[in-house]
Amino acid sequence: MSVEKTVLDMWAALSARDWEGLKSHLSEDCIYLDVPVGPAAAAKGPDDIVKRLKIGLEPLASYENFTGLLVVDGVNAMYEHHEEWHWATGESAVLRFVTVHRVEDGKISLWKDYWDMSALANHAPPSWLEDFANADMSWMYDASGVV
Repeated sequence: MSVEKTVLDMWAALSARDWEGLKSHLSEDCIYLDVPVGPAAAAKGPDDIVKRLKIGLEPLASYENFTGLLVVDGVNAMYEHHEEWHWATGESAVLRFVTVHRVEDGKISLWKDYWDMSALANHAPPSWLEDFANADMSWMYDASGVV
């Protein structure tokens, strides 16, 4: 499978919140780094990456990823895209991302999201940060010095 197809198929699975489909595109040692949060709070491996993603996405009334520019250079891809988050309480946010992926042997082995966290914090329900802080953190992996 091409790097482009792997990346776009993974994002389609995430947009559908198809957690098993998402995991099928990640290598066993894939590292997910939410760059604004920092490498000490990365996740490693498909199961822990999904645990991490579910903290933000599972409670949403709706979530959708919108495709944008995808640039591929060998095994590396840069993907400019945006997401729309909608909570049941009426709040909504548009989050703009540049994501860097490394794809090896048809699987994503590195996933780094660059985005403006204030775009979320300024539009999320008041309980959002507290809910995140009280979530299961068993997924945390310190990727300092690794990525």
